[in-house]
Amino acid sequence: MTESTPRVAVVSGAARGIGAAIATRLAADGLAVGVLDLDEGACGTTVDTIKAAGGSAVALGADVSDEASVEAAINRLAEELGGPTVVINNAGITRDNLLFKMPVSDWDAVMNVHLRGAFLLTRAAQKYMVDAKWGRIVNLSSVSAQGNRGQVNYSAAKAGMQGFTKTLAIELGKFGVTANAIAPGFIVTDMTKATAERVGMSFDDFIAANAAATPVARAGEPDDIAHTASFLVSEGAGFVSGQVIYVAGGPRD
Repeated sequence: MTESTPRVAVVSGAARGIGAAIATRLAADGLAVGVLDLDEGACGTTVDTIKAAGGSAVALGADVSDEASVEAAINRLAEELGGPTVVINNAGITRDNLLFKMPVSDWDAVMNVHLRGAFLLTRAAQKYMVDAKWGRIVNLSSVSAQGNRGQVNYSAAKAGMQGFTKTLAIELGKFGVTANAIAPGFIVTDMTKATAERVGMSFDDFIAANAAATPVARAGEPDDIAHTASFLVSEGAGFVSGQVIYVAGGPRD
């Protein structure tokens, strides 16, 4: 691609946290970015940050679990910036509870945002990748995919993201498209702050406890994930596909 026609990425859940960090990093790498979140207005800070640094971005409001909403967002992105050949499936929610206390609605909500959302966004964008004979898909999993008390829905969804990733790699590889997953460990975000509140700890104490349990002796930051996403989206990562990379400050299987 030339400087006048940059590759286009769409990043879901990009209004804040990990998604915002990834969107900002990809823009710094020279990609035009569709900053997608449920509330289009909430995307303004990320878009403004990208534009202030000389990048190109557009805010996209969409419910990733709704087919028509996702299709409309991708069509608008294609019209305004170009067809996306990079998809970052980052949108996620938690509805934590023990199994016997968990209502079906909380199970469904987590599955719909994580798995249905990733399916719909990737399906909507794949035609642009296939036409370009080039594409990058990065799905956000989690160390919770290995199991985590009180997160039977979230853990199942994040494990599902890994199977989704590996199958995409098999199906789309012949079109020059790679698919990989990043599985973060403890990252300092609004989501982990909510978890601290749920377990009755101050956020500072929660961060300190998780840092102490991490071999590199610190908590992760959204930029740690953004750096890994940047690599996976790069030209140099073209022979890396179907992998799950644990960005967790220590060894994970």
